[in-house]
Amino acid sequence: MKKILIVSANYYKDISKKLLLSSKIKLDKNFKVNIINVPGIYEIPIAIRKNIKKFDGFIALGCVIKGQTPHFDLICNATFNSILNLSINFNKPIGNGIITAYNMKQALQRCKSTTSKKPNKGSEAANAVMSILYNGPKKI
Repeated sequence: MKKILIVSANYYKDISKKLLLSSKIKLDKNFKVNIINVPGIYEIPIAIRKNIKKFDGFIALGCVIKGQTPHFDLICNATFNSILNLSINFNKPIGNGIITAYNMKQALQRCKSTTSKKPNKGSEAANAVMSILYNGPKKI
């Protein structure tokens, strides 16, 4: 059974809960799921790195809303680049379910319930990881 670690940044607790729920619903019973909560998205890469050898795949969840300073750009760039580097360097799928939004309304639109027709970043991240783990190399 494949093991997945979901790392959830809880800065925006309501959004994180919705992302986490949609990720867990999407993952089927063929996965053993563990969850780690971190304060913000900047802590996600180190939580993944500390557990990189213990799991087959990872899902990063959280939300960043743009403010009046360049903090948004710096945090998003650093976090997303770190996640990508971890995935490539350790050959492990990491689904990126981190919402980047200009305001709370946009963020809430991206974490609608799983019954909504709108996409949910949590379920999209779970789909990405499952796709990589299920669809390994095929013989031609």
